[in-house]
Amino acid sequence: MVEHIRKSYELGELTEAAAGEDPFALLRQWLHDAINADIVEPNSMCLATVDEAGNPDARFVLLRGFDERGLVFYTNSQSAKGKQLANHPYATLVFWWGALERQVRIRGRVEPVEAAEADAYFASRPRGHQLAAWVSPQSEPVPSREWLEARAAAVECEFEGREVPRPPYWTGYRVVPDTFEFWQGRRNRLHDRLRYTRQPDGRWKRERLAP
Repeated sequence: MVEHIRKSYELGELTEAAAGEDPFALLRQWLHDAINADIVEPNSMCLATVDEAGNPDARFVLLRGFDERGLVFYTNSQSAKGKQLANHPYATLVFWWGALERQVRIRGRVEPVEAAEADAYFASRPRGHQLAAWVSPQSEPVPSREWLEARAAAVECEFEGREVPRPPYWTGYRVVPDTFEFWQGRRNRLHDRLRYTRQPDGRWKRERLAP
């Protein structure tokens, strides 16, 4: 049995005045705070999708950039998440910064980034990461670790002495939010929750939710 841990959240608060009207600006500030707090992988976010049967699936990916168009991550489009997004291009992202007692949930449609954007990001990656994109048939069964390492050696030889191009199946995805929810832990479980919902005219409606 897991020991019951009682924790009181008392590090901060989230008022409407502090949050402002722009969820992207608030996300940028909270991400900045997470970086300054030396949180491990502050750009790590849980990506939730659904499979062909409608069953939920989730895994952690890394935020690689965001602006008012949305939040971007990169992966193999032939992976489980890539196939799921092709069938149902809608997802939820969740950031959890426990040291700050904060959580952000983001829901929205998903679209692939432009090829030029994917090319530019792939070119900025360390060479070993570039090679790994060619090595791994992501989410597919493989015979053994030795098979994977042998394939890595073969790919390294194949591209020796030249630049590693972006594989055609490796690309970026942009989650275009229609809702944000910011959660700040508070004492006695009376947490602060502010939800932003995109309106038909593009503006954001902000409302407070019960904890």
